[in-house]
Amino acid sequence: GTLKVLAVLRTRSTAAARTATLPNSCCCSSNSRLAFTNSHRMLLRRAHAAARAARPRVTAAVPRAAANTARGFAGYADDVSELIGATPMVKLNRVAPEGGAKVLLKLEMQNPGGSIKDRIAKSMIEEAEKRGELKPGMTIVEATSGNTGIGLAMVAAAKGYKSLIIMLQVPSMAERYMTCKKFGSEIHLVGVDQEDMGGTFKHLLGYAADLVAANDDYWAPSQLETLDNPKAHYETTGPEIWDQSGGCDVFVAGAGTGGTIRGAGRYLSEKGSKVVCVEPTESRALVGQPGGIHGIVGIGAGIELELIEGIAPGAPWQEGPRGFVSDFAHCATPDAIGFANRLAAEEGLLVGPTSGAVAKICCDIAGGLPADKTVVGIVASSGIRYVKHPMWEAQRLEVEAALPIPPEIDGPLDLRWKSEDYVPPPKD
Repeated sequence: GTLKVLAVLRTRSTAAARTATLPNSCCCSSNSRLAFTNSHRMLLRRAHAAARAARPRVTAAVPRAAANTARGFAGYADDVSELIGATPMVKLNRVAPEGGAKVLLKLEMQNPGGSIKDRIAKSMIEEAEKRGELKPGMTIVEATSGNTGIGLAMVAAAKGYKSLIIMLQVPSMAERYMTCKKFGSEIHLVGVDQEDMGGTFKHLLGYAADLVAANDDYWAPSQLETLDNPKAHYETTGPEIWDQSGGCDVFVAGAGTGGTIRGAGRYLSEKGSKVVCVEPTESRALVGQPGGIHGIVGIGAGIELELIEGIAPGAPWQEGPRGFVSDFAHCATPDAIGFANRLAAEEGLLVGPTSGAVAKICCDIAGGLPADKTVVGIVASSGIRYVKHPMWEAQRLEVEAALPIPPEIDGPLDLRWKSEDYVPPPKD
């Protein structure tokens, strides 16, 4: 009723304004016009006041569960960690196979820290606080390929902890380095041996372990082994996927630590979903092949993952099923990058190489299923986090040509660049 009153009064307001501009020779005198206008304004103010009073008032923080559901749009969260989770899901249209199963992607880049790793960062820190392992004044130390480090740095900043993140010294870590520093972290970089990527990651982990052992006020989340990692996905990611998709037939995710597969995969397998784990073709340690260098950042560490081993303890590392994991699929780096580029150009989804690999496997699977089936894949992070990665090489070369350093800022005021006229340099 209040809205109808407002609509009527707004209409009257326009009429009153017009009446106020009429000459004195019109049908009503200036005094009567003024009296009508003032009366109308009073009614309009009262109607607005009634509408404001009828609105629900939010004066306290939304409970955690409600904040996760509402994504912070109703009321407010006590800190940024309460906004983690409840990420959206989107259907693929132009890159999905025609006539095949529906393909849905879970957009984990919509977490406040920009990746799925925000979920485990929150879980590992808060569970350690509950157990009394992590106390005020301590420093959080973790070895990571980057996204977990960002999530930990963000949650640490929100909760008042210091953080120390250890990464490999490779160009693709540039955005991660800068982001962690922005959150207040210190960064240590360790070396890489491209002929021994398995040994490289073991050295990365060993360096972090040695630091924690030597400092009583350091605490390590140990993302590769703690059950607080898959716990986050079993309790949040899995249920969200099932509810949003209306029940998925196939769930596809990469394995960085194995936490998403172990947690969300377990939940969805209990609901009847088939679970598929994705590795880089160049580094398939999870099926017993040697690790190798590749460009699908975030998965394929070249080591056997403890959280995957725990799915079927003692089972051999080989092709085929492992516990509730139905299959270990693989995607080569060029295919992952190519599909990530297609998602950007054809679906408007800016994703990283791991998500390109997952989406490609999703579409491959969907092509062999009927249209009434649903395949869900994880988009772990945004493509904007990989501008130093070769997947951005073409755009980077064009930008360097378009925006010279130093810039030409002394005129003339003319048109200097049209991207459609750009000719890429020849490849070596």
